[in-house]
Amino acid sequence: MEKNVLTVKNLNVSYEESEGKFFQKKKDRAVLKNVSFTIREGEVVGLVGESGSGKTTLSKAVLGMLKRYEGEIVHFSDKPQMVFQDPYGSLNPVKKIGWILSEPLRLKGGYSKEEQKEKVEQMLLKVGLSSEIADRYPAQLSGGQRQRVCIAAALMLRPKLLIADEPVSALDVTIQAQVLKLLQKLQKEMGLAILFISHDMRVVYQLCDRVLILQDGEIVEEGPVEEVFFSPKHAYTKTLLEAAGILEEGV
Repeated sequence: MEKNVLTVKNLNVSYEESEGKFFQKKKDRAVLKNVSFTIREGEVVGLVGESGSGKTTLSKAVLGMLKRYEGEIVHFSDKPQMVFQDPYGSLNPVKKIGWILSEPLRLKGGYSKEEQKEKVEQMLLKVGLSSEIADRYPAQLSGGQRQRVCIAAALMLRPKLLIADEPVSALDVTIQAQVLKLLQKLQKEMGLAILFISHDMRVVYQLCDRVLILQDGEIVEEGPVEEVFFSPKHAYTKTLLEAAGILEEGV
C-alpha cells in the first residue's frame, strides 16, 4: 500500500485586510477553511476552483511559504518542488540554463562541477531537450522549452512531490498537450506524486487520479476523477462541469 507523501489537516488561513478607513482596525478574512486531504506516493491529485477560491494560498502553505496558519501540514519525505504558471517569470533571465539547473545541486552541496554538469545534461534529456540548451539564456527558448526547463529544475533533487500550479495555461494548445504528456511520462518513470492545480476540468480529467473541488476556501467535494466527473454531488462541481461542457457531452 502506498504511503502518504503529504497530509493536510484542518488547515485555516486568514489574511488581514483594512476596511479602508485610516484608523479602522484591520480584520481577518478567511481564505482557507478547515481544509484536509492527503496525497499518496505516485498519486496525481487535481485541485480545481475558480479564481479567488484559495488554490494559490493552499500551494504556498504546502510549500512552507506562509508563516501564519492554523492546522497541520506534514511532509513524509523531502521538500516538495514547484512548477509555476509563467515559465519565463520563473527563470533568471541573466543566467544560462545550465547555471539555473545546477543551482539546486550547488545549494544542496556534495556535487563536483563535473557531476553537476552530467546531472544537468541527463535531466535536459529526460524532459526532451538537447544538452546544448544548457548554454542558452531563457529568452532564447520558446515558451514550451522554458516550461520544460522549469520542470527539469523542479526535479533536479528528485522530490517525491511536485506542485504544478496551472503549468500549461500560458502555453498554446499544441504545446499544452506536449507538456502534459511529458508530465505523465515523468510521473510514471520517477514515481512522482503531483498536486496539479488547474481551472481546466478537461486537463484534470486527463492527468489526475483524484480531484479536490475548492470553493471559497473550502473543499466541497473530493474523490476519484471518474466518480466526481460523472456522478458529482455538489452543486458547485456540477456548475464547473457544465461550464466545461462535460456533463452534457462526456469528456
